Amino acid sequence: MVTVFRIGHRKNRDKRITSHLALVARALGAKGITIAGETDENIIRSVSKVVSEWGGSFSIVFIPYDEWIDFVEEWKQKHGLIIHLTMYGENITKFQLDQRFNSIQNSDERLDHLMIIVGGKKVPAKVFHYADWNIAITNQPHSEVGSLAIFLEKLIPNSLELNFLNSKKKIKPSIEGKKNYT
Repeated sequence: MVTVFRIGHRKNRDKRITSHLALVARALGAKGITIAGETDENIIRSVSKVVSEWGGSFSIVFIPYDEWIDFVEEWKQKHGLIIHLTMYGENITKFQLDQRFNSIQNSDERLDHLMIIVGGKKVPAKVFHYADWNIAITNQPHSEVGSLAIFLEKLIPNSLELNFLNSKKKIKPSIEGKKNYT
């Protein structure tokens, strides 16, 4: 399944956003997230705890920021595809009409070789050139967490209804408020 790559994590400034990126990636079907930036053990512990309690398999890995180019180049050499989510890209509604989107969406093999890049601090210009597609959810300023959620929902069939193996906790859906975990 899809891998998410966050370029630029600053431990003191980005901890909540990066945590939320990881949680959204996991909940909507990505197999893992790699984060280029300052290693943050709190995020690793938090996400690992969610995986342990709520099930599934999801990896979280930090690499030094200055190794992001090597990581992306290695991905490309292994015939991986890259989608960069950016408000400067082609609008998602147009991309969805393109056969390229359908060929990715309908192939587990292609999804396994797909990396979705989301930025942190200012994204280096080289990212736009490494990407096979620069895609925008909207061409207005917005959150990378929202962008990732919308994109994964459109890309992965049934991503809003995933069930995770080995879960210790599940929510009992209710219109009346919180119900005990089952």
